[in-house]
Amino acid sequence: MPRNYASEYDNYHSSGEQKRKRASRNAARREMERKGRVSKGDGKDVDHSNGNPKDNSPANLRVKAKSSNRSFPRNAKAGKK
Repeated sequence: MPRNYASEYDNYHSSGEQKRKRASRNAARREMERKGRVSKGDGKDVDHSNGNPKDNSPANLRVKAKSSNRSFPRNAKAGKK
């Protein structure tokens, strides 16, 4: 069964809380671009160390490769460590 993207947006991405989190993530990216830490198309992500996308304090932001930021450590059975 294919994903229903319209339904997914209606039920999740359009909620006020998710919009605020997305806006905060975008703001963090723009801030790091201003500082020269990342640039468009560089394959890097701005990571929130504590996992809270609304905490854009400089101590909480770091630059990571997309492959490491969008994944998590796995055990031998491919479960989360």
